[in-house]
Amino acid sequence: MEKKIIGKGTWLDKVAYAVIEREKKLGRSLNLLRVESGLGASGFPHLGSFADAIRAYGVKLAIENLGYKAEYIAFSDDMDGLRKVPKGLPKNLEKHLGKPVTSIPDPFKCHESYGTHMSSLLLDALDKCGVKYNFFSATEAYKKGLFINEIEKILKYSKEVGKIIKEELSQEKYTEVLPYFPICANCGRIYTTKALEWFPKERKIKYICDGIDIRGKWIEGCKYEGEADYSKGEGKLSWKVEFAARWVALKINFEAYGKDIADSVRVNDRIMEEIFKTPPPSHVRYEMFLDKSGRKISKSTGNVFTPQLWLKYGSPQSLLLLMFKRITGSREISVFDIPRYMDEIDELENIYFGKVSVSDKIEEAKLKGLYEYCWLLKPPNAPSIHIPYNLLTYLAKVSPKGSEKTFIIEKLKLYGYKINNENLQNLEEKINYALNWIKDFSEIKEVPIEMNDKEKKAIQELIEIIKIEKNENKIQSAIFEVAKKAGLQPKEFFQLLYKILLGAPQGPRLGPYIVAMGNDNVVKALERALKLSEKPAETK
Repeated sequence: MEKKIIGKGTWLDKVAYAVIEREKKLGRSLNLLRVESGLGASGFPHLGSFADAIRAYGVKLAIENLGYKAEYIAFSDDMDGLRKVPKGLPKNLEKHLGKPVTSIPDPFKCHESYGTHMSSLLLDALDKCGVKYNFFSATEAYKKGLFINEIEKILKYSKEVGKIIKEELSQEKYTEVLPYFPICANCGRIYTTKALEWFPKERKIKYICDGIDIRGKWIEGCKYEGEADYSKGEGKLSWKVEFAARWVALKINFEAYGKDIADSVRVNDRIMEEIFKTPPPSHVRYEMFLDKSGRKISKSTGNVFTPQLWLKYGSPQSLLLLMFKRITGSREISVFDIPRYMDEIDELENIYFGKVSVSDKIEEAKLKGLYEYCWLLKPPNAPSIHIPYNLLTYLAKVSPKGSEKTFIIEKLKLYGYKINNENLQNLEEKINYALNWIKDFSEIKEVPIEMNDKEKKAIQELIEIIKIEKNENKIQSAIFEVAKKAGLQPKEFFQLLYKILLGAPQGPRLGPYIVAMGNDNVVKALERALKLSEKPAETK
C-alpha cells in the first residue's frame, strides 16, 4: 500500500493535519484555527524562543495549505516579573527584581520599558524572516480586561484549582492562596504578593506583600496590605493557570511547548478540561537547542545565541531551515553551523527545481516541502546562484579593502560562475554575509570528513602533485588520474575534494580554483583534512 503524502510531506503538515482532524472530532468550528506561542520578555530572545514562534507560524502555514483559514498569535509574557538580571546587563537592575518587566525602565533607553525592548527584539527577528503575526501584550491584555471572565472562573473554583495543582505537582501553595499575583501598590513588585481573598462584586483581590524565594534568593516584600482591581490589570494569573485562561479567551487550537514547561502545560490542560469544561489545544512537545558544551541556550545565564546573530552571517531561509528541519531531539548549535545551513539551502533548492533527483518520492516531497516552508510557502520562481560559503569567505578574506565586492565578483566570473542582473542582488547578499563572517571570524570551523584508505592515499598523492604543479589544466587532469589510479570514481573524488576545500559537495572547476586559492593553502587544507579524518566526527 502506497504511503499517503500529507500536504507538503513535512512534520509541519502532519501536525496541521492532526490539529484539523481533532477539531473535526470535537465538533468545533473550523472557520478560523488559531495557533499561539508565548514570547518571553524577561531577557534577550534566543534561538529557542525564536523557535517557539517560527514553528507555530509554520503550523499556521501548513493549516492554510490544507485549505483552512488560520491565524498566528504572538503573545508577549511582558507582565512576568524579573526573576534574575541576565548576564551582561547592568547590576542596578537588581533593584527591580520581582517587578513586571513592562514597569522596569529600558536600560538601553530606546523603548518605553525593559519588557517592550526584549519583546521588540523577537518581533524584529520575525519581521526579518517575513512572519505575519497578531501581537498581544500581556500587560495590555490584562489592562483591557481580556481575561476577566476566565479570572473570575478560576477564582470561583480556586479550591478545585489548588487541588489539581497539588495532585499534578505536589505543590500545596495554591490550596492556601489564590492563583493570582497582584502588583503591590506600594513597591510595584508582583511575585512578592500573596492573594488572600476575592471580592467578586468589587472585582478586587485582597493581598499582602510578603516576599518570595526566586532561584535561591529571597526577595523581601514590603509587608503592604491592599486590594488589587483585576479588571484594571493590577495583577496577573499564576502560570499554573494562565495558559488555560489564554487558550479559552483567545480560542487557541494549537500551541507547542518545550520540555522545560511540560509540567505547567499538563496542569493547564487539566484546568481547561475540569474548570472550563472544554478540551485544551493540540500540543507538540519539542526539545531544546543546546550550546556546544551541552547547556541549554538561556537568556539568563548569558549563553544567548540570538536570531539577530544568525541573520548577520546567514539568510532568513538558512535560519528557518534550522527551525523546520525537525522538531524532535535536542540539537547542539553554534555560529559555526551557519555555513553548513547556508549550503544546505542551496542543496534543497537543487532538489526543488529538479536539478538533483531523489529516488524516494516521499523523501523528495518532504525535501521540496521543507524548501518551500523555508520560504514561508512563497518560493522563488528560479534558483539563485549557488556558491559554497567557504569559497565566499575565502575570497572575502583575500579581497583588497575598499573593493571587496568587485574583487569577489570578478574572481567568481573567472571560476566560471554565470553572474547576471537577475542573480546579482542575491549574490551581493551572500557576499555581505561572508564579509561579516571574515570581519568577526578568521576562518570556518573545519569538520572532520570520514575517508577510507583509498581516499586517504589519493589525497596524499594529490598533495605531492599540487606542491609542484602550477598549471590549472594539468591539476584538473591530475585529479582524474589520481582517482582512477586509486580505484575511485572521479565524480566521488571530486565531491570529497569539494567538501574538504569548500564545505559543499560541488563548486567551481577545481584546477583554476586551486591555483587562485594558492597551492600552498590547498596543500595545508588537504593535510589538515587527513589529520581530522582520524578524529571522530561531531554529533549534530
